[in-house]
Amino acid sequence: MSSVTLRDISVAFDGVPALADVSLSIEEGEFFTLVGPSGCGKTTTLRTVAGFESPDTGSVSIGGENVVGLPPEDRNVGIVFQNYALFPHMSVRENVAYGLRYRDPPGEVSTEQRVAELLDLVDMAGMGDRDPEALSGGQQQRIALARALAPGPDVLLLDEPLSALDARLRERLRVVIRDLQQDLGITTIYVTHDQAEALAISDRVAVIADGRVEQVGPPEAIYREPATRFVAEFVGDNNLFGGVVVSADPPRVGLDPGSDDAPGTTIPVDGVSGVGREVTLSIRPESVSIVGDAERQSTDLAGSITLQATVSTVEFMGDAYRVHCEWRGRELLAKIDADEPPSGAVTLSFDREDVTLLEEP
Repeated sequence: MSSVTLRDISVAFDGVPALADVSLSIEEGEFFTLVGPSGCGKTTTLRTVAGFESPDTGSVSIGGENVVGLPPEDRNVGIVFQNYALFPHMSVRENVAYGLRYRDPPGEVSTEQRVAELLDLVDMAGMGDRDPEALSGGQQQRIALARALAPGPDVLLLDEPLSALDARLRERLRVVIRDLQQDLGITTIYVTHDQAEALAISDRVAVIADGRVEQVGPPEAIYREPATRFVAEFVGDNNLFGGVVVSADPPRVGLDPGSDDAPGTTIPVDGVSGVGREVTLSIRPESVSIVGDAERQSTDLAGSITLQATVSTVEFMGDAYRVHCEWRGRELLAKIDADEPPSGAVTLSFDREDVTLLEEP
């Protein structure tokens, strides 16, 4: 298996930038995911690693070797496409064996042995004579995965492989893909627009927007400590507050200017500096607690940040309620586990440790 390194990669199509100075380092044996909205450049990044796109500037290294200029077939990468790209006139067995037309099977085994081994690996043993069109979408994706793995590539590239499947099947297959990757120890680069999918299966995640890398890190860090406003908004639900630093010692941020009738609200935020500087704060909905009028007197909120709000809409999600509240003309979202949905006037509370100071206003 091999590491993959991209250094200052830029790609433009008809003069329109698709990637701008993208640098990434994927470790050997790592499951690394590129996530972002449609058109952000994640698939272009993957195609540049595969050799289907040539960078205008920068380098791509696989296993320490610069592969810019090498054709895809000489890079020893396997790729699984979004649309599976199976050959309908070939059987399942022939589709898997197609990946071995120009390369001997690894491990000094025959083509027949390698195909049988891979069909068993993807839980498709005994289906070698079937036609691909007779298979379900999930089964077709398993065959596409087996074909990509057949030559024993150093790097596996997966371009939104589950996007055409229903939600339940996606959840099952992403576990299959992750388990296979761990069993084989193969370096894997995975592209998806599904944030939950990226967080669930990755060792590390790169969030991409407008051809640039916004943040790279483990899933927990991406979710709990977003570096930019885009990451905070794109990855999961979030409450974002624009504010101004009103004090550095003690550190406090003003969330709204207030008025003569309603004084402004300030909250303590660790790490802020520069009085008068505009900042953006984020608080995840699950970090927000809700206390109703009847409970307020008996609930100890000492040390918590509290805001007085009004419930506007409640969504029942099965395992929790998503509660939309109005606070001083803006909507705030809380996700709570409760027996009954809240209503009316409520107190929203959260800890200062759950407030994230973003790098940009």
